[in-house]
Amino acid sequence: MIANTPAPPYYAVIFTSTLSNDTDGYEDVSQEMIKLAEQQAGFLGFESAREEIGISVSYWSDLESIEQWKANTRHQVVQKLGKTRWYESFITRVSLVERDSGIHTIS
Repeated sequence: MIANTPAPPYYAVIFTSTLSNDTDGYEDVSQEMIKLAEQQAGFLGFESAREEIGISVSYWSDLESIEQWKANTRHQVVQKLGKTRWYESFITRVSLVERDSGIHTIS
């Protein structure tokens, strides 16, 4: 689903990854992290797709909200699991969204 974000400016955290062969528990924890992020101050939305690589984008009102999410205790535990178990490779990028076209629905 496409996130319904407010008018810019806002921030996007883009997490791109490839999975390891050990993905036991990954999907459940991934869903848990989305639900937890939704409860964080400044959270605006989330989008994700996975084929050969996974791309997840979370949207945030400001950099402070992103830092608070990064520092969340449960999120830190899961980040360590990702680094030691689930991911073969990954990169995180933080971008300022200065404009968007709005959601267009094509019938």
